[in-house]
Amino acid sequence: MGAARQPFRVGVLLPTREQAILGEYGVSALLDFARRAEALGFDSLWTGDSLIARPRLDPLVVLSAVGTATRRLLLGTATLAPALRHPLVAASMVSSLDHVSSGRLVVGVGPGFPGPETDEETAAVGAPAVVGAGQATRAELLDETTALWRTAWSSSRPGAPHRFTGRHWQADGLDRLVRPAAPDGPPLWLAADDTAPVLERTARLYDGWLSFLTSAEAYGRARRRLEDLCRRAGRRPGAVTPALYLTVTPGPDERRARVELDDYLEHCHGRTLEQMAAVQACAWGPSEHCAQRLADYVRAGARHIVLRIGSLRPETHLREIADVLMSTARHTDQEST
Repeated sequence: MGAARQPFRVGVLLPTREQAILGEYGVSALLDFARRAEALGFDSLWTGDSLIARPRLDPLVVLSAVGTATRRLLLGTATLAPALRHPLVAASMVSSLDHVSSGRLVVGVGPGFPGPETDEETAAVGAPAVVGAGQATRAELLDETTALWRTAWSSSRPGAPHRFTGRHWQADGLDRLVRPAAPDGPPLWLAADDTAPVLERTARLYDGWLSFLTSAEAYGRARRRLEDLCRRAGRRPGAVTPALYLTVTPGPDERRARVELDDYLEHCHGRTLEQMAAVQACAWGPSEHCAQRLADYVRAGARHIVLRIGSLRPETHLREIADVLMSTARHTDQEST
């Protein structure tokens, strides 16, 4: 951040959740989607994570397959739910995927979409309790898990600790785990909002801020606060990537695009567009309109865009998004240079 201008990138979400909704678990279709996205000039591919709340194919397994089918694209989780896996198992799986992808991995993490279905999911795998007075918050558990990962990934360095002792997790023999491709492991991004505690945690502990703020103005204010917090934390310029997660449904008719997006969100989250648009960035309608909304976020400082296509058939919109939205975003970035 600051004086070091980071590369500008645009990525797209793989349709793993859409496949699960339709009951079509075709890995070949996912690989075709990935290859097409690479050919169209996207910079990254992403996939979400859930077991029973919003089920889909496992993101680490999917990205392993995609890593062998692509050559240039960054591969990311948007987002991985660390609470669903034992930290040592997750550390090993992430390290393995980092090798499969030849170091192209970015791990976005988060506590999960708030709601009873997420609580049910974490309880089902025996995750530590996160509710009730005096018990750990999801944020504390998340930060402790990623701290264990980083300890494991750097444990082979001379003098580095081989043991992790936290409030909820303890582990020994970390130096015997497989090392990731990158010396300190892949970048860890926090998917989160713009509250003061979240921005402070991001500035201290993470390599990226994957936000879903509903307005570019709010995004810009938060991004500037994050910059200041990074400086205070002694982070080097550019250490934290400001990113944006945007759900978009382009279409020549605004009403029909809204209906398609509303149907998609009802299937995906069990919530209406009105409900979701109040908490997550969304755009729909003519592609030029969606592109301008995206451009506003680029002007506000977003350096990596993660686009979720709000359609149960996202492949039908992929070229239009590449030709109009991605093109406009890149042009806006160039104008801002």
